[in-house]
Amino acid sequence: MKIREQLDQTLARFNELEAMMSDPEILTGNSSKMAQIMKEHGSLLKVGTKYRNYKNMGEELKELASMLGSSDPDEVAMAQEESNRLRAEREAIWTELLDMSIGGEDALRSQCVLEIRAGTGGEEASLFARDLYTMYKHHADQKGWKVEILDSSVSERGGFKEIILGIEGEGSFRELQFESGGHRVQRVPETEAQGRIHTSAATVAVMAEPEDIEVDLKPEDYRIDKFCASGPGGQHVNKTESAIRLTHFETNIVVQCQDEKSQHKNLARALRVLKTRIYEVKREAQLKQQSNERMSLIGSGDRSERIRTYNYPQNRLTDHRINLTLYKLDQIVAGNLQPVSDALIEYERSTLRDDTAV
Repeated sequence: MKIREQLDQTLARFNELEAMMSDPEILTGNSSKMAQIMKEHGSLLKVGTKYRNYKNMGEELKELASMLGSSDPDEVAMAQEESNRLRAEREAIWTELLDMSIGGEDALRSQCVLEIRAGTGGEEASLFARDLYTMYKHHADQKGWKVEILDSSVSERGGFKEIILGIEGEGSFRELQFESGGHRVQRVPETEAQGRIHTSAATVAVMAEPEDIEVDLKPEDYRIDKFCASGPGGQHVNKTESAIRLTHFETNIVVQCQDEKSQHKNLARALRVLKTRIYEVKREAQLKQQSNERMSLIGSGDRSERIRTYNYPQNRLTDHRINLTLYKLDQIVAGNLQPVSDALIEYERSTLRDDTAV
């Protein structure tokens, strides 16, 4: 979808929500529905008002253009001065709107689900998955984002076979979306006695978390299986059926959560992940329908694509999508991911500028 079409849809929805908020029947009716409307309105407030101002300025410029043909020199001079001022303001607003649009229709979402899975490399891949988790956790802490572990599967040496995170905070999806894909590490594993460098891999998937009203999920749409949680052994193994597995009939998506001792908490977390994955399936289907339109490489989110290499002996990180190489891997894996994120966002911003005009 083109940026202007996306913004037009956002503004239409924003106006619709404003009308709902002033509807007496809704105001005095379902309080939970009103809360959802207000939450969605709040999430669109910044871009909605900014794009509305942008369009209003366009109408003002048309009116001023008609005044430029006046026979009164003072009126022409005033119209020209006002046109110059408005045009400069409008261009600045357009640049801000492009920045807000990085990430497509989900750019402004403040919640996302981040999944890390160990790939090829055995135990070393699990340890690398743990290192990626630590990197994202420290980065999120620096940004003031809230991080919640929704589910995890721990390996024998304390790595992660899989870990699923819920991340909440302004700009979280807009920034983290570019982490989706294959991550490769080159280093001497802890398990390597002869000091040889090994290559292992992990995959990362970042998905926008939808609002409840966006995914209509009824109890009859999925099956619930309850089972005892498993773990490395001993105290980590739950002897009650607190773990939850959900199977969505239409898409055959399977989600399970077992980190909490409470069955209700595991069910709530599993539903969050299930709704997010269902939303992602629908989002991917829409992207395929729009495949004839240009898509940014770094926004593809293809997990099979190798996007980044972490070379420990050279203290080097390379992002293959934008040919970015930084020799400060130690700082990046410690949580200073911002230089990489900024470079990816700037690349996407320049792509959007090339594809659009004020």
